[in-house]
Amino acid sequence: MRPVLAEPTEPALTPPDEHDRQLLERIHPADWVNPEPKARYHLVVIGAGTAGLVSASGAAALGAKVALIEGKLMGGDCLNFGCVPSKALLRAARAVADVRRAGEFGVEVAGEVRVNFSSVMERMRRLRAEISPNDSAQRFPDLGVDMFFGQARLTGPDRVAVGAKTLHFRRAILASGPRPAVPAIPGLGEAGYLTNESIFSLTALPPRLAVIGAGPIGCELAQAFARFGSRVTLIGNHEQILPREDGEAAALIAG
Repeated sequence: MRPVLAEPTEPALTPPDEHDRQLLERIHPADWVNPEPKARYHLVVIGAGTAGLVSASGAAALGAKVALIEGKLMGGDCLNFGCVPSKALLRAARAVADVRRAGEFGVEVAGEVRVNFSSVMERMRRLRAEISPNDSAQRFPDLGVDMFFGQARLTGPDRVAVGAKTLHFRRAILASGPRPAVPAIPGLGEAGYLTNESIFSLTALPPRLAVIGAGPIGCELAQAFARFGSRVTLIGNHEQILPREDGEAAALIAG
């Protein structure tokens, strides 16, 4: 069975608390008005994730006329669903593990160690919002980049359409990024599932969690949720977890 790509959705982050509202105001403002395109750009960048942001800002710093197009959320995977939220969860999970092992260092912790999962996730959303000005829609016009929101559609070898506007360019960079791949498992859609994106919308700790995929992302999530108190099953399709890593390193993590 071949995996299928999850369908793209409109920009949305849940739960819609003050942190996520602040985040959305920065990385996909509801009242944003796309500028009038210049006659011709040296560079058009499609996708405002890490690669797109670096490409656009670097080219603008060298004096190029640059346009940046984003269809969903600026900051891409790293800010919204990858590095920032995952490392926030890992840091909290490490704190749990350190407290539980405190006796090994002569530190006495009275009573049971409990995890307030909703507070863990609220901290993650707060940190994500605090970091977001670096990837914000307002920052890039200040750097000399024309910022456009909407779905990009290449209409010729030197032009791209965004809504009713057409941008002409000399060069273009496609940095549109990936989408989650959902395995074609019978019944999975009916049962419901999370992806590496939607898992960061949880507010209650799942008592049981099956993680399909034993690469770095799967191992990170499995470790964090196990430390938080979920009963986790990690499922891979190779002889070892972290199949691209050294066997001894993978065995150390598995142990």
